[in-house]
Amino acid sequence: MELIDNHTHLQDEPFRGKEEFYLDRAQKLGVTKVICAGQDPDFNLRAIDLSQRFDQVYAMVGYCPDVAKNYDQKAEDLLIEQLQMSGVVALGEVGLDYYWDESPRAIQKEVFARQVEVAHELKKPVDIHTRDAFGDCYAILKNSNLEYGAILHSFNGDVSWLNKFLALNVYFSYSGVVSFTKAVEVHEAARKTPLDRLLVETDAPYLTPKPYRGKQNEPGNVYYVAKAIAELKGISLNEVAQATYENTMRVYGLN
Repeated sequence: MELIDNHTHLQDEPFRGKEEFYLDRAQKLGVTKVICAGQDPDFNLRAIDLSQRFDQVYAMVGYCPDVAKNYDQKAEDLLIEQLQMSGVVALGEVGLDYYWDESPRAIQKEVFARQVEVAHELKKPVDIHTRDAFGDCYAILKNSNLEYGAILHSFNGDVSWLNKFLALNVYFSYSGVVSFTKAVEVHEAARKTPLDRLLVETDAPYLTPKPYRGKQNEPGNVYYVAKAIAELKGISLNEVAQATYENTMRVYGLN
């Protein structure tokens, strides 16, 4: 059995200098590859660095909603350069966040839409953060070219949003939230998500799944995310692992 954590932040402070230790722990749980998500210039660089240091680590780079206000031509030029570097497999995480509203919403939408265009121009999938913004996110993606795929990271929408996005070339990545007792809408969405559109992630060091909720998350815990989904769907963990592994390899173009 092999698993891929398709969205983690191994470059974040809790893992600094201990990345190999956490990768080894993940390996023992069958997690053979991780994709390190960027979000701003610093995290983008750190993700690229880790992808160059460790064979099992890949990177994505992008400007998340919080820093959309800082996106300009210079930022885009650097982003385009980084997206073409070895080990960088996607543009992300990018999107909309109307909960924190760190950037004006009009700017968030403009920068998100532009980055989706950049991803298409460079034949990369796009990894998407959306919080309290499904309507605008859907509108932007519906009017975008998603030939190379898109991933809704830590998907927490209900079945109605699942069905809307299923009409697009979108994959649904579930995090530890799918294991939370009270996340009933996420449970139902996970049950209804087709196996060929399903991915798993940790978003570590955040969103730790049961049975370790309340502790720092880490890439190996994607095992427990997959386990929770298997239980919700009434299928084996091996079936979830095989499907999510194949889907991740396909959408991110991994070898």
